Amino acid sequence: MLSEIRSVHFVGMGGTAMAATAVALHERGYAVTGSDQNAYPPMSTFLAERGITLAPGYAESNLAHRPDLVVIGNAISRGNPEAEYVLDHKLRYVSLPELLKEFFLRGKRSIVVTGTHGKTTTTALLAWVFEQAGWQPSYLIGGVPLNFGQGARFTQSEWVILEGDEYDTAFFDKRSKFVHYLPELAIVNNLEFDHADIFPDLAAVQTAFRHFIRLVPRNGLLLANGDDPNLAPLLAAAPCPVKRFGLHEEDAIRAFNLRLGATASEFEIPSFKFHLNLVGQFNVRNALAVVACAKHCGLSNKQIQSGFDTFKGVKRRMEVRGLAGGVVVIDDFGHHPTAIRETLHALRVKYPRERLWAIFEPRSNTTRRNVFQAELAQAFSEANLVVVAQIARLDLLAPAERLDPERLIADLRQAGQLAEYLPHVEAIVDYVSQQALGGDVVCVFSNGGFGGIHDKLLARLGHRG
Repeated sequence: MLSEIRSVHFVGMGGTAMAATAVALHERGYAVTGSDQNAYPPMSTFLAERGITLAPGYAESNLAHRPDLVVIGNAISRGNPEAEYVLDHKLRYVSLPELLKEFFLRGKRSIVVTGTHGKTTTTALLAWVFEQAGWQPSYLIGGVPLNFGQGARFTQSEWVILEGDEYDTAFFDKRSKFVHYLPELAIVNNLEFDHADIFPDLAAVQTAFRHFIRLVPRNGLLLANGDDPNLAPLLAAAPCPVKRFGLHEEDAIRAFNLRLGATASEFEIPSFKFHLNLVGQFNVRNALAVVACAKHCGLSNKQIQSGFDTFKGVKRRMEVRGLAGGVVVIDDFGHHPTAIRETLHALRVKYPRERLWAIFEPRSNTTRRNVFQAELAQAFSEANLVVVAQIARLDLLAPAERLDPERLIADLRQAGQLAEYLPHVEAIVDYVSQQALGGDVVCVFSNGGFGGIHDKLLARLGHRG
């Protein structure tokens, strides 16, 4: 079947993984087309710079050339005109994880990084450690690592390093994406309730991870966060070898003597002291997972440290977008209370005396709902000022399901914080530009484009002089 394919069309090509894989196929000589609605940078520019046209919006005419294979993204549902055309005309179609398995993973040694938080940073760091050691791994990362400049690359190396997502695969395959990735080595960073649109509770998330763990072969290895109580029940019944990492004595690979500095962190394992150019305890755990995996694969402590020394981070993970009018504007992908809390804690370490703003767009399928109503108020405790925007796609949720932004603001004010509910981007930009002082730090939390708020803030703040 694979030998017959010469042209591939991606429905929903603006997503990070879809775009990166489309480019990889393009570089292999396939004719690649794609479409998306409301695509935004960095992925829209990433595709354009590599000569791939992204059709704006979905239409049957985008498939008039009858491609040999159609890749349907997991954001696509029945009713989409291109999905309906594919089904009507019985075109050959797959999900992105299926495409990866058959085109890029068969015959390779697959390392899959999973967990509720830290997947992208851990995958990017591990891939860069392998790269610095000269191993040139293939990789797929759900973001843009600054060292590589693109979210996916497929080489002749035996190693493939993938970010494994527990979200469902496609409208025609409701299994988690990571069950397709043929894991030889698996990393599970942590486990919390998330993706409230597809998982009813924490137990359902644990079941998805159990299914993933069952796929690790007996000659493989599961590396798991030994500090995470939600993960512990899954490890006892694992059918493969298990090693734990963490900050406690009982963990097989343990960090101690932590020093969490304003611009870097240090930690030791029994035989070596590591220096990490990332801040926050979560990033230390991410790095510890990388140490455990890299050492198992045969890299030395010095080789791992060489990767740590030159790692630049990932776009949209505490990424400084600019300085204007004396105000630092930061972009962060955080959209879960734990991720928001830990990011703000790390920023507080980095900026101990500055006023810290948090601007939050409830956009993910979890934070649009009220499942974390109380937890979100606690997540912003490190911020001096909080601005909450309108819930994205508000009309798609019943009122009883929705997060209540005004209640969130009231809870924050009761805790002594300055907080405002400003539904629209223009109002937020006006407010921040009037109230921000020189030396303030503004962190924008969103897993979407948020109306281009970062550039708008920088432009307005810059005009203040």
